[in-house]
Amino acid sequence: MKKPPGNKRRQRSSGGRPSRRRRAGQVLIGSSSAAPASQVTASSANVFADLGFPPQQAENLKVRSDLMSEAQRLIDGMTQLQAADLLGVSQPRISELRRGHIERFTIDALVNVLAHGGVQIRISLRRRRVSAA
Repeated sequence: MKKPPGNKRRQRSSGGRPSRRRRAGQVLIGSSSAAPASQVTASSANVFADLGFPPQQAENLKVRSDLMSEAQRLIDGMTQLQAADLLGVSQPRISELRRGHIERFTIDALVNVLAHGGVQIRISLRRRRVSAA
């Protein structure tokens, strides 16, 4: 009896396991090939700086990200209409907030939203250490 055309089984490699393709740089668990050498860079504690954003923009994005995360935690479990009522914004703004559209919110707007939701905000500032050359 013939099998239908789209029901092909994976070809088996030696050892009885299905053969698996791997992407460049990916090592399969249990494979005998040596892992490619990789370089690990210490984090700067700001993912945006690590991604290559200019220092001022990276700092702004980090502050906005922190404020946005707090606003998202505040409205977790609420409907968009309930959240909009609590934070004093429109439902489409809540949708943007939930979807993480960071580019749509300024620091000022996020502070206002959180304050409207009853969150007390404290700002902590410190100077960066300058490494000696």
